[in-house]
Amino acid sequence: MSRLFAVTRTLDEIVEHFGVDVAQPIDVPNETVEGTQGLIVFEKDGLRLLKSVPWGFPRQTREMRKDGEPPGRIGLVADLTNPLWDRLVVDPRYRCLIPLTHFANPDGPKGEKTRTWFSLNLQPLVAWAGFCRNTPDFGPVFAGMTGEANEKIRPFNERMPILLKPDEWDRWLHGSIEDVIAFQFRAMPWEDFEIMHTRDRWKSGTPPSKASSRRDNMLI
Repeated sequence: MSRLFAVTRTLDEIVEHFGVDVAQPIDVPNETVEGTQGLIVFEKDGLRLLKSVPWGFPRQTREMRKDGEPPGRIGLVADLTNPLWDRLVVDPRYRCLIPLTHFANPDGPKGEKTRTWFSLNLQPLVAWAGFCRNTPDFGPVFAGMTGEANEKIRPFNERMPILLKPDEWDRWLHGSIEDVIAFQFRAMPWEDFEIMHTRDRWKSGTPPSKASSRRDNMLI
């Protein structure tokens, strides 16, 4: 998937939907790209908490270290066997839920790409399967797990976020590595998704709540 998602609901709606026990007054970002703030829901000492942290774990290659370059960011977890993730994904302490209402992919020819938003039918809020941790380089951060895209999303991107139903939250937050693998490789029905094409430019567009829809292709 691309590195852009949005939340078009209020803080009170997020707190109620996810059953947050301790809610602090935080801003809900209209949209999130790597390096900017996003919301995560996680559990600690038996309480469900909501926090705003940057999207993207630190990533520094051997060449970057050799050249003295600072770490970059990586916000998508695709290969669970990658050394960057292999110890993280097995420990439920580092699991979280990432609230979102839409995720986006670029559409159109190079230099003229626009934003196309994807959402789940009749679901005002969705949980993206995520990981979070306090890192030496960036402090608290999060990343989201991706899987193979379904038929509706594949024309735009080969991968998509792993979205969880409410009755799957506990299994994600407390389950085994086998549960994590099962979530990543399950099929996500294309019929469940809605597409909103827009005229907004990819890098300078607006969140889906303010986007100008492209009427010629509203239904796919």
